[in-house]
Amino acid sequence: MVSMPMTPTFAHYPSLAGRSVLITGGASGIGASFVEHFARQGARVGFVDLDDAAAVELLTQLTDVPYAPVYRHCDITSLDALQIAIEALREANGPFSVLINSAANDVRHALSDVDALAFERSVAVNLRHQVFATKAVIPDMQQLGGGSIICLGSTGWIQKNAGYPLYAMAKAAVHGFVNGMARELGAHHIRINCLVPGWVITEKQRKLWLDAEGEAAIKRMQCMPGHLDAADLARAALFLAADDSRMCTGQDFIVDGGWV
Repeated sequence: MVSMPMTPTFAHYPSLAGRSVLITGGASGIGASFVEHFARQGARVGFVDLDDAAAVELLTQLTDVPYAPVYRHCDITSLDALQIAIEALREANGPFSVLINSAANDVRHALSDVDALAFERSVAVNLRHQVFATKAVIPDMQQLGGGSIICLGSTGWIQKNAGYPLYAMAKAAVHGFVNGMARELGAHHIRINCLVPGWVITEKQRKLWLDAEGEAAIKRMQCMPGHLDAADLARAALFLAADDSRMCTGQDFIVDGGWV
């Protein structure tokens, strides 16, 4: 006899209500799910992205939340632009108690095609902004008496996946950054953790890479059946941002359906 799955009931986190949350890469994919879930918890969400059209579409879907999210166009590879956007969102929503470093690009590439410019671009998109956004919000969290920083890692490099060596390098470095900052930030009651997605089937993944072979791999490799959704990552981020995780820091939180 095959048992039917239970209908899920998800948690509400009162500690997130009214808190200022900064999300990079928040207009689409996993980032958009972060924006939606935090806004529906009553947080004051500010997010940055390059995709204005996707951001506007997202905002039109979130007119029923306690605080309308605030969007700023920003190329995160420009540290000056990133700083300006962070200052604008701080002015709009108050000092940040939560940072989610979500922006990334897992574009496929071969090492033979990499030049110095491509190297710098990959580091800027997948690693550098996480460091400098973290640096920018630390004074806010010190002022508030604590906070939560969530950096996005990846299981891709852990699995030794081929096809994106610079992305794998940058994501591995994110894990090192989290471990390198945990003790220093912990003295100020600031938590920093690495949220580690498996193969999250966003619209981009579905269009570009999810084929019959990919479906077969999911069935073969995941312990849990079905697709991993962006919302699965967002709900983990809610826990890591809320007071419920007050003693969790310097950790990798893997959400991958049991693939690794």
